[in-house]
Amino acid sequence: KNNNKPWFDNNRKTYEMVKADFSSFAEKLIQGIATFDPPIGQLTAKECIFRINKDVRFSKDKSPYKTNMGASFTNGGKKINAAGYYFHLEPGASFLAGGFYMPDANQLAQIRQEIDYNFDEWKSIIENKSFKKHFPEGVDGVNPLSRPPKGYEADNPAIHYLKMKGFIVSQAISDKELTATALLKNTTVAFKAMQPLIDFLNRATS
Repeated sequence: KNNNKPWFDNNRKTYEMVKADFSSFAEKLIQGIATFDPPIGQLTAKECIFRINKDVRFSKDKSPYKTNMGASFTNGGKKINAAGYYFHLEPGASFLAGGFYMPDANQLAQIRQEIDYNFDEWKSIIENKSFKKHFPEGVDGVNPLSRPPKGYEADNPAIHYLKMKGFIVSQAISDKELTATALLKNTTVAFKAMQPLIDFLNRATS
C-alpha cells in the first residue's frame, strides 16, 4: 500500500525490527540445517538473506521494495549458483522450497547426465516416503521443454525429468503456521527431507 521511499524511511524502525526477527530465524535455520548438511553451518544470516530493495532497471513496476523477505541457504551463500534451501516470508504467500532453480547451460547438462546415468538413485530420492510426505507434488521442472533435449530419446525412462530446466520442490506455509511455535522445527524437518535431492544436484554440478 505504501511502496515508496518516503513512507519506508518514516517506518524504518519497524522494518529494522522485522529484519532482526527474520535474521534471528535464519540463524536458527542455519544451525538446524547444519545437523544434516554440515557446510551450511559455516554461513551467517547476512550471507543468506536477500535485500528488501528491488532491481527495477528492467522492470515496468518501479516500486522500490519487495513485498516479501527471503533467505537462500546454499553452500557458499546466496550469490552462489547451486542447489540449496529457500525460505519465503510473505503475508498469505509464504513457502519453503529447495533444489536448483536456474542452473546455467553447463550445469543443466551435467544434471541431466547424472539423472540419466543414475536414474534408479534419482527415483529412490523422489519416491522416498518422507520426501513424498513433504512434497507430494514432486519436482517442479520450471517451464520444462516440450520435446526431449538434444542427445536424449523420447523413450528414455527418465525423459520426464530430462526435459526439466530447473528442479524445485516446495511446500506452502499458511499465516497460521507462520506464527506457530513449531515453524522452525517443521521447516527444518522439511529441509532434511529434501537434503538427498540437494546433494544429488550439487554432486552432479561439482
